[in-house]
Amino acid sequence: MPRSSVRRVATALGHRLIILGFTAFAVFPFYWMVVTTFKQNSDLYVGAANTAHNPFIFNRPPTLEHLQTLFEQTLYLTWLVNTLLVGALVVAITLLLAVPAGYSLARLTGRWGERLSIGIFLTYLIPSTLLVHSRSRAWSRSSGFRTPCGPWSSSTRPSPCPSAPGSSWASSSRCPRRSRSRPWSTAAAGRLRSGAMVLPLAVPGILTVVIFALTLVVQEFVYSLTFISSVQRMTVSVGVPVALIRGDVYYWGSLMAACVITSLPLAILYNFFLDRFIAGFTVGAVQ
Repeated sequence: MPRSSVRRVATALGHRLIILGFTAFAVFPFYWMVVTTFKQNSDLYVGAANTAHNPFIFNRPPTLEHLQTLFEQTLYLTWLVNTLLVGALVVAITLLLAVPAGYSLARLTGRWGERLSIGIFLTYLIPSTLLVHSRSRAWSRSSGFRTPCGPWSSSTRPSPCPSAPGSSWASSSRCPRRSRSRPWSTAAAGRLRSGAMVLPLAVPGILTVVIFALTLVVQEFVYSLTFISSVQRMTVSVGVPVALIRGDVYYWGSLMAACVITSLPLAILYNFFLDRFIAGFTVGAVQ
């Protein structure tokens, strides 16, 4: 076999091994959560009476005990509905703030436009634990004001703070940019057609903002723990550990069941709109 053919086969094999390794690395957490969800309690721990224990497979028949504990002994469904409602409100607020800001950043050229974009992105990188005290004081002072968010106001108001800067920066890369080949006067002359020209190009960015903001709401813990005291109004990120971690006792099967049920729709959503994300990155690269 020629040396070039051997090199080509070795390169293809190396690429496939890398992809296989990355796929196994990405899928393994879901596999581990699913296996833990349906394992019996005696199969989750290694002991003197369980010497042949293998943590990667079912050593005993699967069980639905952990799912029953999650749905019957906790308010998981209530927390899930609260999370969806808060996520919908936060996504709406984030879109109202981030999409116009992203379009303005895309049209703003020069040194100040670049500096402002970097500044907004750096604002998103500030850890929420450093800002929770100042924001808690601000929300406590404004607690007397009525808000359209109703009983979810305490968790909805702080959530756009971390999502809006990152969403603005993300949506700006999907909007048509101002350049010498596409000057501002072109868009100004076609104001009646500007919405039809900009919105189709911005759809991948808008979808990215929606999923990005929804993901932040689902995984938000610090603000939810700080601002929500009622068990009935908790979100999934706070209610699940509060109910299933009691002192030094961890209900691992129910915890993993909650993680699977909560994360699986987000994973499907990401994969369903994967082509939109790729199209958005491609548009941003050629502008």
